[in-house]
Amino acid sequence: MGEPGTGVRQSVPAELSSFIGRERELSRTATLLATARLVTLAGPAGIGKTRLAVRTVRTLGRSRGTDVVWADMVGVPRGGGAALERALVRRLDGREALLVLDGCEQLGAEAGPLVSALLVRLPRLRILATSQRAVGPAGEALLAVPPLSVPPSAAPDAAPGPALPSAASVAEVAGYEAVRLYEVRARGADPSFELTERNAGAVAALCRALDGIPGALELAAGRAHRHTPAEALRLLTADPLEFLAGGAGRAGGADALRTCSLAPPDERLLWDRLSVFAGSFDRDAVVEVCGFAPLGPRRAAEALERITPALLEDAAHPGRHRLPLSVRALAARRLSLAPDGDGATVARRHRERCRATAERAARLWRSGAQREARALAVAELPELRAAMDPLAPAGPGGALEIAVPLWFLWSPCGLVTEGRRHLERALALHPAPRPARALWLAAWLVASSGEAESADPLLVEAWTAAVQEGEDACVAYLAYLRGLVALWRDRPWEAAAEFREALELLPAEPEFGPGPEALRAALTMALAHTDPASVPVEDGPPDGPVDLWARSWTGYAHALVQRREGRPAVARAELLRALEIQLLLGDRLGQALSAELLAELEADAGCYEESARLLGAVAGTRPASACLPRAERVLRARMDPAAFRTAFAEGARTPLRALLPKH
Repeated sequence: MGEPGTGVRQSVPAELSSFIGRERELSRTATLLATARLVTLAGPAGIGKTRLAVRTVRTLGRSRGTDVVWADMVGVPRGGGAALERALVRRLDGREALLVLDGCEQLGAEAGPLVSALLVRLPRLRILATSQRAVGPAGEALLAVPPLSVPPSAAPDAAPGPALPSAASVAEVAGYEAVRLYEVRARGADPSFELTERNAGAVAALCRALDGIPGALELAAGRAHRHTPAEALRLLTADPLEFLAGGAGRAGGADALRTCSLAPPDERLLWDRLSVFAGSFDRDAVVEVCGFAPLGPRRAAEALERITPALLEDAAHPGRHRLPLSVRALAARRLSLAPDGDGATVARRHRERCRATAERAARLWRSGAQREARALAVAELPELRAAMDPLAPAGPGGALEIAVPLWFLWSPCGLVTEGRRHLERALALHPAPRPARALWLAAWLVASSGEAESADPLLVEAWTAAVQEGEDACVAYLAYLRGLVALWRDRPWEAAAEFREALELLPAEPEFGPGPEALRAALTMALAHTDPASVPVEDGPPDGPVDLWARSWTGYAHALVQRREGRPAVARAELLRALEIQLLLGDRLGQALSAELLAELEADAGCYEESARLLGAVAGTRPASACLPRAERVLRARMDPAAFRTAFAEGARTPLRALLPKH
């Protein structure tokens, strides 16, 4: 029997649901309880802290006969910490027991003093607490409860949160914990539910959108009799709060709302301001964006440290965290209603930080730190995407201020389709005259998408704008782009002339776009076709910063020459070095052309199936306007058609790296 108003009861709650995953956390919790008097299971609402506590004490009860008392903090009234302390001391005095304090965040600032007092007054007591924040006393063993595992996105740089489903098979997704939980719960709501090839992609996307949080997954799965996974994903994307509002308890937003209402003012304000981040953030970002009056930089950092256990860790970027979807949606609504324009100020500071980040990444690229530039842009990509919204207060001009410095992310690093979308949206809303740099970049991305003819109007407008603006670098880049298109169309003499013009016009240190070494690499590619004897031979490493991207294209050009001069082993080595850089940076066009040349070498050696597999691996990434690969023409003439199709299809299913021969 429990005591009125205390939430204390002798019995452990019944199992809340089937226990999927968590074996590692279960073992760690039991181990910590053997040595520490206070163990806190920490994590955001719905993550499964209570479930893990139930399973832990049941396991300990069976194996060690542990005496357990359970206290649910939701049943404790505000300011009821003192009454709860008296009730617990009266009940546990003299007993060797394990006390579970479930939901300590509901006590607010009273939780720490309560736990400290109990540990002092009851020396034979151990405490297992669940909380969205650290309880605080010295000696506390904090165990972060992670989300369930979710299938990775088909796009590795995709932002977390709702997204359109991509194709996936049952075999690819069925083993992930979040999918298993959704499947079990959906079958409970709709006995006819099955995970199939038709819905596997939508289930995977829904699990990712819900952050792998069990409470949210169970809420979504409980509606399987009303909504297919794809329909649920659309509803969640359209209005997360409306979709999640059906959960009256911790599965929905009620627990997060109660936590915010009990938190100190600094933490409540920080929760709301953090909703401006579309993805993950680190301490510096929070201080820069959220640290302004009445919550200054120091207080913002301190509040972040206190609420970190209630955030989700970004596994791909250590030291970064993000808000669960339900919490972010709730906080964003509160921020939009904040007085004194607080929301507008946060949004402006966030956008300014994104602009500075894009420029910093561009400087890193120009300085030769290209891996670091790509890593920075990818880590901040969810924020950069949000800041490139041309409908935001900064308008299309503000969106282009971020999109143009990121030119390297869109083309050399392989995000051509996304970059094109950002440029075209902003340019469509930009009043005339439109900026030359943005027009050149849009034309480059359109041409790189295989639509060279569609780029012509942009090229004409960009040239006029560049002349009027005095943008010599932009005029040079337009010649460079014309040369690339000519090269793809197998007109190397025309390409060489364009590249020479581009090099003459390009300033020694351009403020944006590819550097001189990249243009020289393009000229080298053209010369490899038209005048191999004039291709410069590299004599040791170059002086100054190394443009890795340009070096990969130079290596490709040298491989062309070596193959023509009958040195296939040297050509192969050059190509493999180029491909290592192209795979590192994500240069999909470079990978396609290098792999196609490697396929020619394999065909020359009579390794037809290996050649066909290489062609299949890059078939979807080469420009549609480019000529048919020479290797494909050779293979179709020399291979049985069925054998070619089989090998080509096998390559299409295999990552390129797995098909590369060893050095």
